[in-house]
Amino acid sequence: MSKRIAIVGGGAGGLHLGLYLLARGVQVTIHTDRRPEDYRTQRLLNTVAHHSITIARETELGVNHWPTEQYGYYCHYHHFGGEQPIFFRGDFKSASRAVDYRVYLPRLMQDFAERGGHIEYAELKADDVARVASAADLVVVCTGKGPLGQMFEHDAAHSPFDRPQRMLCVGLYKGVAEEPTRSVTMSVSPGQGELIDIPTLTFGGMAHALLMENVPGGDMEVLAKMRYEDNPRAFLDTVLEKLEKHHPTVYRRVDRKSFDLANSPNDLLQGGVTPTVRHTHVTLGGGKLAIALGDVQAIVDPLCGQGANIASHAAFVLGEEIVRQSIYDERFCETVDAKRRDRILGAARWTNLFLQPPSPELMQLIGTMSQDRALCDEFTDNFNRPEAQWDRLASPQRILAWIGEHRAPAALAA
Repeated sequence: MSKRIAIVGGGAGGLHLGLYLLARGVQVTIHTDRRPEDYRTQRLLNTVAHHSITIARETELGVNHWPTEQYGYYCHYHHFGGEQPIFFRGDFKSASRAVDYRVYLPRLMQDFAERGGHIEYAELKADDVARVASAADLVVVCTGKGPLGQMFEHDAAHSPFDRPQRMLCVGLYKGVAEEPTRSVTMSVSPGQGELIDIPTLTFGGMAHALLMENVPGGDMEVLAKMRYEDNPRAFLDTVLEKLEKHHPTVYRRVDRKSFDLANSPNDLLQGGVTPTVRHTHVTLGGGKLAIALGDVQAIVDPLCGQGANIASHAAFVLGEEIVRQSIYDERFCETVDAKRRDRILGAARWTNLFLQPPSPELMQLIGTMSQDRALCDEFTDNFNRPEAQWDRLASPQRILAWIGEHRAPAALAA
C-alpha cells in the first residue's frame, strides 16, 4: 500500500520534500492558498540565497533551472565601518545563487504537478489539519502563518528574543553595478545595522536585493516605515542618503539616475522577524501526527541567509525517513529531529549571535579575516554548513582557537 503524505504549505521546504517523495513513489498532496499564476502580482516574499549545498539538492531533484554559470555568485565582500573601516573578500568553494521566489516557487509547483503530485488550493486553518490528516499517513506543516505555526509549542530554550532584533527594509533594485566578481556584499554599520546586497534573478532579468537590517531606534530604522507608494522620490532619496552614510561600498556602485525598484512597488518588503524555534510535532488524534518543517520549526532572521537552506536540508532528512520507515509516531519524529536538529540550531544560534553587539573575540576574528584570506574563505564557505560555523563561534574559546589555527601556519612560514 502506497504511503500518503500531506504537506501544508507550498514554500521551498514543502516543494523539495514533495518532489523528493514523488521520485520515490510516495503519494503526495500539497495544500496551499497560492496558485502559480498568483505569484506574479504578489509583494516580494523574501530575499533568498541558495548556497551550493542546496543547489546540489535541486540538481538531484531535477529542478536546477537556473545554473550558477549564468546566475550564480562566487564570493562575499565584507565591509565593517567605523573609525577604521575595513573591506575584504572571502570565496565559496562552489557558487551560490539567488532567485526571486515569485519566480522560483511557481516553477517548482509546475515540476511537482507535471510529475504526478497533487496540489489542493485553499486557505487552511489549524482546525483543518486534523481533517487533512484523515486522508494521510502523516501531515507535514511548513507554513508558519498565523494559527498553523501556533499549533507547535514555542521552544523557549532556543528562542531568546520576544521581538524583532532588526527592522527590515528589503527591495529589488535596478541601477546597482556589480563588483568585478559577482558577489554578495555584507556591510556593517556599527550600532546601526547591516546591509546585504544580493544579485538576484527576478522578472525580466538580474537585479540587486538590498536587504537593510536596521537596529530599532537607529538612524536607518526610518526605511522600514516609509512607504514607497506615498512618494517614490522621497523614499529613494532617503535610501541613497542612508547608503552613502552607512554602507559606502555599496553606495559607490549605485547610479543615482537609474536607481529605483526593479519592476514595481511590489518589489519592496518591510517589517520584522522575531527569531523563533518551535517543538516539532503535535498529536492530532486517531494515531496521527503533524510534524513541523521550515519556518514552522525555526524562523531565523535573514541576516545570515539560512532560512531556505536549512528548510531544504530538513526536507531531505524528513523525506529519507518517510521512505525508510512505515510507522509515523513519536519515535519517528525523534529520529527525524536527531538528524536535522544540529544544522537548524546551528543556523539559529549563529544568526542570533550576529544580531547582538560583537564580543572582543568576534571583533578579533573579523580583524584577522581581513588579513587572512584562507580564514575568510573558510568562514564564507561555512554558510553551506551552519553547524560547522557554530562549532567555530559557539564560545570565546572556540573563536580564539580558530584564529590560532590560522596564525600557527603563518608563524611557521615566517
